[in-house]
This record gives sequence, structure tokens and C-alpha cells, in this order.
Amino acid sequence: MGQEAAKHPQGHIIRQSPPFDADHIPDDAWMKDKVVIITGGASGFGLGMFRRWAAAQAVVVMADINVAQGDRLVRDVKKATANSNLHFIHCDVTEWKSQVSLFREAAKLSPHGGIDTVVANAGIAAAKRTFEEPNDIDLADPPPPDMSILDVNLKGVVYTSYLALWYLPRNPGSSPADPSCVPAQVTRDRHLILMGSLASLMPIPGSALYGTSKHAVAGLYRNLRASSFMQGIRVNLICPYFVETPLLTAPARALLAGGVLCNEEDVVEAATRFAANPGIVGRAVSVGPRLKVKQDVKGEWHLVEGEDPGAEQRAIWEIYLHDLEDADVFQRRCLAMINRVTELRGWAGWAQDMVTALVYGIRSLWR
Repeated sequence: MGQEAAKHPQGHIIRQSPPFDADHIPDDAWMKDKVVIITGGASGFGLGMFRRWAAAQAVVVMADINVAQGDRLVRDVKKATANSNLHFIHCDVTEWKSQVSLFREAAKLSPHGGIDTVVANAGIAAAKRTFEEPNDIDLADPPPPDMSILDVNLKGVVYTSYLALWYLPRNPGSSPADPSCVPAQVTRDRHLILMGSLASLMPIPGSALYGTSKHAVAGLYRNLRASSFMQGIRVNLICPYFVETPLLTAPARALLAGGVLCNEEDVVEAATRFAANPGIVGRAVSVGPRLKVKQDVKGEWHLVEGEDPGAEQRAIWEIYLHDLEDADVFQRRCLAMINRVTELRGWAGWAQDMVTALVYGIRSLWR
């Protein structure tokens, strides 16, 4: 890792961990007594995480807009896991005050007064009107586009992440995230998991606003990954393929008829690998259908259709693997060109810019 750090220092500076080990089996026991908030926890991926981490005896706060379902699920899972530290809090992620109340209540419910992991999972896929087919624009007072997807998937995630950035560094007993840590020696965490989508990585025709929201989540991850080390927070991203959940709309189901879907348990597995290993920092994975594949001598993966003793099943794949390395090279080249232009302009260019700045300042005072 030392040679890689010297070659591409950006990943080392932001304390990014080595590439994700898809063969590593998470130790669910590490989640015991960890305090977790899951938004959108009453269905889909969120419910899967809630069930698994509850079984590991974590302190899990399910946040959802569906009160009846959330209350019922918490009671059922408490009984099934003999875990009394499970809670439901009503939360509308699009409302700032609702999220503030969620985090405050979760901190009060926490046995040690802090929060270890926040999963920004709440999301929707369907809108009342499609963005690609505007209508009624010829009316005297045309209606605006349906912004509910952006409200939940983007504004809601931004609110959750913003609050997490305040609460996580203040988690009592926690230390700054460290890729070289020994998990067994880490008792508390500072972890934010962002839930992206296949739509974070590629366009999905007919889902412009959903794709926009999920591209934004990936952008949020890439930016926070480069700065959260200053608060000692680790930020990771999960981008699932199409999965059999309530988010999968009827048109999407028709489009995917005859194909293969991702398994919800593989998404929960990816989340657990992140959550149960405090040494994974600044990594992103895509979770797709389970495929039988084999790696060649060059490191490339190939689909195996017949019997092959060297083949294995994989559903979790790392993405943005060389992102920081590529950015590092790009920045070096850009800075080299900018510095060269500065050299060519010399002192005369500096003097010209100083006079321009002075004139601008004087004019600003006169306005």
C-alpha cells in the first residue's frame, strides 16, 4: 500500500481503505450494541438491514413514514430476536424538522447517548406525472413537474447526511475512522452509508428524475468521501441493480420480464460488510444478479455458462475503484498546465491582475 500511496497520494490523504474484499465474510457479532438509524426502514432494503442487525443485537432505530407498518414490524422483530433495543420513529425525510426530531430521539434512545451508523436508505421511484412527457403546459396556470422523487431521494438524503455529519463525530467513545484499525479493538463507529442505485451509474430511459436523484447521491458520496476524513467519518455507497422491492414499478417489471434480478439479501450482505467492518472507508459497491464468473490471468472477469470448477458466484462488485487515482492524475496534469501558464505570464501578469483587483475593489465601494 505504501507504493500506491506514493504514486496516488490523494487516496492516502483522505484515509481511503484498500479495495473492497468481496470474499471477506462479515462478522455480524461486531454489530452488537452498535446504534444504527435506518431511514425507509419499514420495507425493502431497509427492512432487510433492520432484521439482520437486530438479530446481531444491535440497537436499531427504524425511521419511516408508515407508522402502522413500522410499529408492527418492530414488535414482530423484537419477539423474533429477543432484542428489546429496537425502536420505530415516524419520520418524513422530506421535512427538516422531522429528521431533526429523528436524530434527537435516536440519541436519547441510545444506551451510550450516541449514534454509530446512519443509513440514508429512504427512496421512491414512481412519480404522479412523468418528467419526459410534460402536459397541461398550455393552461393559463400550468402545473409544475412532480418533484416528489427529488424531495425524497435527494433532499431527504441531504438532510440525513447533514445531520449525520454533526452527530457521528460526537459519538461518545468513538475515534476517527481508520483503514488500518483492528475491528475487534474498535468499540464505537462513525459511519454513513448512502444508498444509490444502478441509476447512479447509468441512464434509465423514462426515469429522468429518479436517475437525476441517484446520480446526485453518487456525487454526494464522491465529495463526502474526499472531505469526511476531517471529521473522522467513513462514508460508503451501495448501488443495487433492479430488485424485487416496492420500488420496482409496473413498467420496470414489464421491461425486465424474462431477465434476472438482484437479490435483496445480497444488498443487505453488502451493507453488513460495510457496517460490520470499521476498516472499510470511502468505498462503493454495485450489487447485481448472482452470476457464475471466472477471473483470467489479467484480472478480467468472464461469465461462465457451463460447468467450470474454477468458477464462482458473485453479486457484489466494487465501483469507482480507481476513481481517486484517475482524479489524482487529472489534477496533477491540470495544475502542471496552470503553473506553466503562470510562469509564462511572469511578474507582468501578476501586476496586471493586482491592478484589476484593486480597481474592482474601489468600484465595489462606490456602488
